[in-house]
Amino acid sequence: MITREIAMPGGRLTQQERQQIALGLADSLPYAEIARRLNRPTSTITREVMRNGGPTAYRADLAHRATERRAHRRRPAPSRGPESVPQQAGRDAEALAEYEETLTTVLMGSGLNKMGARVLTCLFTTDAGSLTASQLAQRLQVSPASISKAIAFLESQSLVRRERDERRRDRYLVDDELFYQATIASARANDQLVETARQGVAILGPHTPAAARLENIARFLDFISESITRAAEQAREVLHTRPETAPTDTGIRRQP
Repeated sequence: MITREIAMPGGRLTQQERQQIALGLADSLPYAEIARRLNRPTSTITREVMRNGGPTAYRADLAHRATERRAHRRRPAPSRGPESVPQQAGRDAEALAEYEETLTTVLMGSGLNKMGARVLTCLFTTDAGSLTASQLAQRLQVSPASISKAIAFLESQSLVRRERDERRRDRYLVDDELFYQATIASARANDQLVETARQGVAILGPHTPAAARLENIARFLDFISESITRAAEQAREVLHTRPETAPTDTGIRRQP
């Protein structure tokens, strides 16, 4: 059982808190419950677990040492240069940095690798919705090769697109329509699995248990694919409608 502690929500996790997170995971407690017992935001617990092995591999001692190493390696923000990304005045830089880390962690939990998630987070949180490879490399403090590899994967998943700007540089963009396209691409991936499963039915014989299993999988995925496609078509216009008000006040300003 986790014993309830009073902690400062904005402070760094202590080694004892990490041990209690590990106990909570061992008891199969949800992140929200662990956060409540430690008086921490749920996002803090989610980020801590996902960046240190996930719920099945999390170890408090390893997580604490890894955090200390990251703190020692952390470099100051680069000075503004010709390719640096302009930041809108009035934003809480610390809150924005924490949000970007949380978003990256959630994207990793959805299946993206770390660099792909970091690149996508940068593009999502940039007002213009587009950055050059040089800007991404500078902002993330990684090599151009790392950016190129991440972009190639994101393009293959229809999560980003590229275009040439007036200086003939490649710019990588996210826009509202990409969510629709990525959803349709996901449904098409299901279609391929449905077709392959039904090929197995023919090979294994229609009256065998293995064939019945594959046919049930095919029927399930076929239904899901059709539902996803229909819902995406019906909801597509939502992506092009500007909300009148933000659902919650997160302290991060919307683009006017």
